[in-house]
Amino acid sequence: MARMIEELEDETGAVIKYRRHANGRGLVAPTARVAESAYLEPTAYVEADARVGMEAYIGAGSWIDTGATIGDRTFVGANVHIGAGCVVGSGVKIGSNAKLGANAMIGNGARIGRDEHVQPGAVVELKGAAAARAALAAPPRRPATRRAA
Repeated sequence: MARMIEELEDETGAVIKYRRHANGRGLVAPTARVAESAYLEPTAYVEADARVGMEAYIGAGSWIDTGATIGDRTFVGANVHIGAGCVVGSGVKIGSNAKLGANAMIGNGARIGRDEHVQPGAVVELKGAAAARAALAAPPRRPATRRAA
């Protein structure tokens, strides 16, 4: 049977014990939380204090950095880097080889294309969401009144 604990050395020389996630066998840091229904490919990493939601998929070679949050039913393609402190909403689709900078925020249902780079601290919304929010915030229009002739 395969080992459930893997010991890896970080760039400072410290040894970190990762556990294998039961669904897909990806590596999860001791303080990270990954939903049981999430699927992590065997070469995916979830770092300390990160969160991965229900039914999320994390592709091969992807790295969820420290403190990042991945929402429910989110798809993360292969070789994606989710930066430290990122918040990725539910139902998001992130294409392969994408890179999200630290503290970026990705809204529910948004799409990040293949090979796309999101700047640190950027906010990405579902297309049309800003227009819908502006329409809801605008004062209501008054119907035109007819003048008696």
